[in-house]
Amino acid sequence: MLFIVEFLQYINLNMNKSILFFYQYFGTPKGSWSTRVYELTRRWVKSGNTVTVVTAPYDKSDIRVSSFISKMELEGIKLIVIDSGDSNRFSKFKRMFRSLQFSLISIYYALSLKYDVCIASSGPITIGLPMVFAKRFRRKPTIFEVRDLWPAGAIELGIIQSSWQRKTALWFERICYKSANKVVCASIGQRNYIAKRNPGVALGVIPNASDLELFGKISKERLPKWASKKILFTHIGSLGLIHNTNYWMEVSRELDKIDKENRISLVFIGDGVDRERLLAEKKRDKLQNIHFLGLKPKAELPVWVQNSRATLFATLDNLVQSTCSPNKIFDSFAAGVPIIQTSNGWIKDLVEKNNCGINVSLNSPKEAAEKILWLSLNENIAKEMGKNAFRLAQGEFNRDILAEKYLSFLDEITV
Repeated sequence: MLFIVEFLQYINLNMNKSILFFYQYFGTPKGSWSTRVYELTRRWVKSGNTVTVVTAPYDKSDIRVSSFISKMELEGIKLIVIDSGDSNRFSKFKRMFRSLQFSLISIYYALSLKYDVCIASSGPITIGLPMVFAKRFRRKPTIFEVRDLWPAGAIELGIIQSSWQRKTALWFERICYKSANKVVCASIGQRNYIAKRNPGVALGVIPNASDLELFGKISKERLPKWASKKILFTHIGSLGLIHNTNYWMEVSRELDKIDKENRISLVFIGDGVDRERLLAEKKRDKLQNIHFLGLKPKAELPVWVQNSRATLFATLDNLVQSTCSPNKIFDSFAAGVPIIQTSNGWIKDLVEKNNCGINVSLNSPKEAAEKILWLSLNENIAKEMGKNAFRLAQGEFNRDILAEKYLSFLDEITV
């Protein structure tokens, strides 16, 4: 009898699966957004699995629609695109409406399509709704993926304010965890946060990964003349509250005082609600060491990262944000470029343990400016840190390895 059970498990572990993935922000390197789900699912397709992603046209991704429901195929990935996309330029009400609309329509696919396992990737937390239906009404194995801690992050930022909204969101979060055979987190910090508040939940970690295919190959592109003459420190990402661009403006002002030869340039690639205000501040204060280049497709970013002395990452000083797993640091590692960052969570520990960058304090923009100046004068130290960062990209944050590990989680819950 034991032999039969083991044999059936072996057969199941080696069977290809049909995977249904709910994710509102799907995009490829042609867009200006995270490619986590694209990179994972295209690898799963290559290994023989069938993958359907139900998504929406986020304004920073390259996915577009010709009707309210569009179906397409991309590198073997089947896409169902619901024209209920998000934008951080929308009002809070409109963003909530679009997210809820997307999730309600997605329930239809959770109940009607043929698949072996269902994954829902949060935030927003509403994405868990079709997964809950897949579990409750079709008894499908399920994974709830936590890319960002929602609703905790929204509560901490004051996006969710009223008592009834907080209670409802936290109640639904618990429903999502209970409905998932496994909760997959994007960082160790997220796993520890969830484990403390939800004992008994099966947890795993698949961090965001280093894009060695894109950032690990020397770019053939050239920087514009003004940039080629500078020592660059590059920031990639949205210009808004969470990425704390106000901090880097203060750092720019401090650098303006101590970089007498004007050798350093802080380069910001991205867009967001704060961009116009930041440009106005730059003009008002006559800051020559900070540049805002706007959105660029991900495929155009390697030349900027590879030619930087380091990349920049800051966030808000709070518990939830310290658990984040920002794509930008892993792409910096893939390029062999160290990071300068402010968070006090697992990334700070990673930098200290592996000597792959510099930790700075949000409370002292002056200290950050001094360390940026120091690194600009010590190229050999930066190169050594970059080598350590690249080793992390090849090992701990290797996309091929992490995609296989994720598939092993699917094997676990479908045995």
